[in-house]
Amino acid sequence: QVQLVESGGGLVQAGGSLRLSCTASARTLANVCIMGWFRQAPGQEREFVAAINWSGSATRYADSAKGRFTISRPSAENTVYVQMIGLKPEDTAVYYCAARPGSYLYTQKDHYDYWGQGTQVTVSS
Repeated sequence: QVQLVESGGGLVQAGGSLRLSCTASARTLANVCIMGWFRQAPGQEREFVAAINWSGSATRYADSAKGRFTISRPSAENTVYVQMIGLKPEDTAVYYCAARPGSYLYTQKDHYDYWGQGTQVTVSS
């Protein structure tokens, strides 16, 4: 079984920054080769934000995240981070961590097998 635990959400003013963390606990880390972040605003579909492979050598970003968000996984940790800067009110959403085996950095949520409980990010104007 894979457990993903997110933290780091909160309330921030527009232009501010936050760092979200997702720690993976799994009987086999082969199930978490790809880790991604998605977000869901009220009344909207869950959308892709960023993804990274376990070695950290490959990343992928949504257009809305490019230049402002950075996904990373320090080699010694079972934790993936997303550093968010220049936050905008439209970034307000519940942010979810997701994981899947394999090597391809999918952007579609249906390709991810494991999900965390989500962490709220609210950006005030």
